[in-house]
Amino acid sequence: MLDSIIEFLGSTGVSRLFGESNWWQYLIMYVISFVLIYLAIKKGFEPLLLLPIAIGMLLTNLPGANMFDMNLFINPDDPTAKLVIQDVIEKGGLLDFLYLGVKLGIYPSLIFIGIGAMTDFSPLIANPKSLIIGAGAQLGVFVAFSGAIMSGAFDALEAAAIGIIGGADGPTAILVTKTLAPHLLGGIAIAAYSYMALIPMIQPPFMRMLTTEKERKIKMTTLRPVSRTEKLLFPVVVTVVVCLIIPDAAPLVGCLMFGNLLNVCGVTDRLSKTAQNELMNIVTIFLGITVGATAKAETFLSSKTLLIIALGLCAFAVSTCGGLITAKIMCVITKGQINPLIGSAGVSAVPMAARVANLEGQKYDPSNFLLMHAMGPNVAGVIGSAVAAGVFLTWYA
Repeated sequence: MLDSIIEFLGSTGVSRLFGESNWWQYLIMYVISFVLIYLAIKKGFEPLLLLPIAIGMLLTNLPGANMFDMNLFINPDDPTAKLVIQDVIEKGGLLDFLYLGVKLGIYPSLIFIGIGAMTDFSPLIANPKSLIIGAGAQLGVFVAFSGAIMSGAFDALEAAAIGIIGGADGPTAILVTKTLAPHLLGGIAIAAYSYMALIPMIQPPFMRMLTTEKERKIKMTTLRPVSRTEKLLFPVVVTVVVCLIIPDAAPLVGCLMFGNLLNVCGVTDRLSKTAQNELMNIVTIFLGITVGATAKAETFLSSKTLLIIALGLCAFAVSTCGGLITAKIMCVITKGQINPLIGSAGVSAVPMAARVANLEGQKYDPSNFLLMHAMGPNVAGVIGSAVAAGVFLTWYA
């Protein structure tokens, strides 16, 4: 009887936890998980993603649970070894099966269908100049990429995965990282989604620093109406043009535009609503919990993770500044017809970045409504980040 009790106590998670030499690292991961849960529930910071990520992080670091084994997807002795799905089926836990959706690039593309179905491209169609601002806001991607290489801590593939954080688009960052540097997925995904949630805190100081009070009060003229024909042609034309130039961007751009076409065509309302709701919600749960599961204590708590977080913040800041400076130049060229504040919305965080630009403008003139104007650069940023991802995949995949 005593032997059975001793055997049971030795099999508990507590015993296994403190039997590990790095037990303190697991405790740190629990604290990080609880902080993310607090931010998601109490502060409302991207709760739909931060909460699943936090729970995935908690589950993967429970000793003895064996819910996720990264070695099934990455061979430490041979990083170039191909995935053997049969090994996952025979040896994998619950989260290993769900992670196949990340590893095979399924979840990010499905989420882009939902994003496309929920996105109104009319502001961009009505004001095509917004594309320039969206492109300018991708500056942080390439600055962070260069910074990662110059740091000497990362190779080119890892640097490309880190750089895409500057696109402010979680699914895009996940797709690039799972292809080029899957061992960094936990740190990159958590940095990307955390900074997206903190956009209302990160962007305003740069908006005030790079614009004058007079510029912030600029009122933009009402956008022209967009015809149904234009709405129908836009997703088809963008898909063809972008994917012919950068074929590696097809999974993201193609799915984004397919989702949008479901919404604007007028004959697939059921499919559009499913993409916006059921599909989006289910995939978000699977994506969040499996991405969180990659944040294992052994790999997450490292100097590289801290550097990724720092470079990610730099990428967000530079992307914001890139969009603002581009919009400021366009303001000068158009003789004051463009409010530079909408440049901050050139990052891909839809629609949060556009809302922040609108709120900042109303602080200086309550009658100034910039939301629809800011949505142009905002949705352009979604396309821009997908194109930037396609460029990196073309170079290195």
